[in-house]
Amino acid sequence: MAIEIKAPTFPESVADGTVATWHKQPGDAVKRDELIVDIETDKVVMEVLAEADGVLGEIVKGEGETVLSGELLGTLNEGGAAAPKAAAKDEPQAASQPTEVANPVSEGPKGSDEEPMLSPAARKMAEENGLAPADIAGTGKGGRVTKEDVMNAVEAKKSAPAKAPADAAKPAARPAAVDNSALAEGDRVEKRVPMTRLRARIAERLVDAQSSMAMLTTYNEVNMKPIMDLRSKYKELFEKKHNGVRLGFMSFFVKAATEALKRYPAVNASIDGSDVVYHGYQDIGVAVSSDRGLVVPILRNTEYMSLATIEGTIADFGRKAKDGKLSMEDMTGGTFTISNGGVFGSLLSSPIVNPPQAAILGMHKIQERPMAEKGQVVILPMMYLALSYDHRLIDGKEAVSFLVAIKELLEDPARLLLDI
Repeated sequence: MAIEIKAPTFPESVADGTVATWHKQPGDAVKRDELIVDIETDKVVMEVLAEADGVLGEIVKGEGETVLSGELLGTLNEGGAAAPKAAAKDEPQAASQPTEVANPVSEGPKGSDEEPMLSPAARKMAEENGLAPADIAGTGKGGRVTKEDVMNAVEAKKSAPAKAPADAAKPAARPAAVDNSALAEGDRVEKRVPMTRLRARIAERLVDAQSSMAMLTTYNEVNMKPIMDLRSKYKELFEKKHNGVRLGFMSFFVKAATEALKRYPAVNASIDGSDVVYHGYQDIGVAVSSDRGLVVPILRNTEYMSLATIEGTIADFGRKAKDGKLSMEDMTGGTFTISNGGVFGSLLSSPIVNPPQAAILGMHKIQERPMAEKGQVVILPMMYLALSYDHRLIDGKEAVSFLVAIKELLEDPARLLLDI
């Protein structure tokens, strides 16, 4: 019985996806709940699992192809007994082929007429680079040619012509000053890869934000010594009390931003057409760096969250981002965003607002600087803060007052407890 393998149902905010990776190929045995294929959207990578034991049949949508919500990706031939038979049938063929395909690079053109098996993504890459399938050494199961095999063949093709001129073409005639026009093709390597959907979506949203908003940034600085002293004094007790959750700086910024958003609701609002939507809750996005790019999971209802809950949730988001396990629900929504460029060493920057939000807070590197305090010069750990905001909705007075409120709450943490 053939089971249809379909793309997941995408949320309304996601129009389509791209087939990122087929983890199984036609004829491969598949177990129930085993990962078959990854679908990359502009927010997260969604996994498609097998509904039953069986053998993967036809692949309808190859790697790199665009798919819609619920669209057919391939078929799975159900049956626990079918998978071993298919594997057993293929195994002798794989064992009998090495004499013919052990070295396709040298034997392919004059060997048998049977063409090596290529995955859709590998075939597309080979065609783009002018490579014949028979000229590529396959390292996959049964001599299958993978994307990595094609990439290796491309690199070998680029470097091959570079060796001859370097070794044989008049070595003494090269001038002392390097002539770029005389460089061999392999001396200046370039690599072209398609932009991921996440990176493309980030680029699109950033350009849209700058072209559709009246964006402005206001700056201030905060003395981090009170927070640092508080953290140093209680971090061990905090970690012991809250089952290993570490006390960081981000939880203080989230709590301070939450309190400031309550005082200045326009900063927590958004524009919808000709209407202004004021949100009666605080959902704060925290920018997290991942291998796929910058992602912004959402802390929901931060007005009800403790410092420990905030720190634990952020740590969980970080692990999910590293493993590529952030869900669509983790990434959807948000009324305000905090971005911490300071962890990478940024001293000052102007963050870009994430629409439809109206503002974003940028944290930066903590740096000791001489400061005037009560008529004396003292060395204090200072951090620059930046608030970028949509001037169509937020007046300069509100933006500056909002940032000053955050500064005052951080420089005197007791205000967070006393609600003053």
